[in-house]
Amino acid sequence: MLPWKRAFRPLAALLLTAAALTVPAATATAAADSAPSSGWNDFSCRPSAAHPRPVILVHGTLGNSVDNWLSLAPYLESRGYCVYSLDYGQLSGVPVFYGLGPIAASAQQLSAYVDKVLAATGAAKADLVGHSQGGMMPRYYLKFLGGAAKVNALVGIAPDNHGATLSGFTNLLPYFPGASDLIKATTPGLADQVPGSDFLTKLNAGGDTVPGVHYTVIATKYDEVATPWRSQYLSGSDVRNVLLQDLCPVDLSEHVVIGLFDRIAFHEVANALDPAHATATTCASALS
Repeated sequence: MLPWKRAFRPLAALLLTAAALTVPAATATAAADSAPSSGWNDFSCRPSAAHPRPVILVHGTLGNSVDNWLSLAPYLESRGYCVYSLDYGQLSGVPVFYGLGPIAASAQQLSAYVDKVLAATGAAKADLVGHSQGGMMPRYYLKFLGGAAKVNALVGIAPDNHGATLSGFTNLLPYFPGASDLIKATTPGLADQVPGSDFLTKLNAGGDTVPGVHYTVIATKYDEVATPWRSQYLSGSDVRNVLLQDLCPVDLSEHVVIGLFDRIAFHEVANALDPAHATATTCASALS
């Protein structure tokens, strides 16, 4: 093994560990099906007339179906939604931290899970809410795997729709010969998210959106992962791009917090899921 490769392996491990520590792990060993049964992953739940579509939550890189949604899932369930979440992108021998496998394969896992939820609930379509990679990966499902016929809306919370530069860190990869190949071989889900990757080139070719799906993007200008933050925005005829600080200027949430805890962002998610009954999102929404 070349000396630089020996040096890069502990560096890569350190970066992954640091990123992993940003994901709460208090209940990391819980399985998705053991989440609260009052609506979150309760396959006996039947959507109401007020909320006729189940909501499927799609975690981000290094997240999982439980930890990523300890706040948002109960928030939506308490508002009358049937809420579900899945694990995807698992690597062999890597527990708890998911979203690291090839993203096209993860989209296949999402496709199967949507079918499972629709069959259980009897709904014709679902709504998808995803954080980070979880807001971007479903677009592959919608565009290439027939998902547009089964999905009403996709809400992305800090989605890396055009890649994640990690505040410019990925721009340094060319200065480490072989680093990109090493990341692709060990954590292909990370490599797929580097701007200019084959995956992102295919995903965004011919337009960001597909007809028949309502798209919402909720971004924060303090994002340090999906950077520059404007790259999260989508272009299309049925797109609403929202900057969190336009709703509440004093909201300091960054990439992780906006998805895990920010009730101002959650209020905007609820608006996107039920636009007919949307109410203004302000700083006071943190208390709603």
